[in-house]
Amino acid sequence: MRWGIATALGAAALGLATALSPSDSAWKQAGTWQSLANPGALTAAHAHLENDCSSCHSPVIGVDTAKCVLCHANDTGLLQRQPTAFHAHASDCSSCHVEHQGVAAHLSVMNHDVLARLGLTALEEGNEEAWGGLEAHMEAHAGAPRALGLEASLTRREALLDCSTCHSNEDPHFGLMGRDCAQCHGTQMWTIPAFRHPSTKSRDCAQCHQAPPSHYMMHFNMVSAKVARKPHAKVEQCFECHRTTAWTDIPGIGHYKHH
Repeated sequence: MRWGIATALGAAALGLATALSPSDSAWKQAGTWQSLANPGALTAAHAHLENDCSSCHSPVIGVDTAKCVLCHANDTGLLQRQPTAFHAHASDCSSCHVEHQGVAAHLSVMNHDVLARLGLTALEEGNEEAWGGLEAHMEAHAGAPRALGLEASLTRREALLDCSTCHSNEDPHFGLMGRDCAQCHGTQMWTIPAFRHPSTKSRDCAQCHQAPPSHYMMHFNMVSAKVARKPHAKVEQCFECHRTTAWTDIPGIGHYKHH
């Protein structure tokens, strides 16, 4: 693979040499040579570095974490916030922050396995006794069953993460499901392909589902109840107006979106 890349770059350089004369000023411009190996446009955040590869890359090393730190070491907002403080121990920025995907691309791609590795490394450096206990925990819980059989999508390191330390503020379950998000969720997306809703005859929907604010206002009686043709329905009687396939699937009406 490396030989193929080198050959391609060599051919590109030869083509450029044919097109430009030795006196051509383009030879002296760094951007001319950088364009031969440019894998794609930088994101908007790094667009100002488009013609300065050495700001992030070092010969042989490639993306150089030390150079990332030069720019971001003083980002106190990042390092002092509990959910992102782990960046102080980061040693491989490019594992989660992928560049050259285009101006509009999202710079952060969360890699939970790398996050867990950083945590384990910090723990090992700070407390040998705790590290030994954690290794025993890993062995005891290797392959531990998950509620929906998602354990195959989690690495052993990911399974040790305490998801709630970062995601508790966005818990739609109001704490009813506990703190172990990995019982039902993987790390790639929040949706649960294997989820099976309880029986459509269930009458206690409000245990898990909180009605939108409009249902506690006049809007519910003026619009929602009338659309569903259930003028006497109460807010907590979700089953009167909704199906379990989707919130917008109204019995006798079909899919209806009015919020």
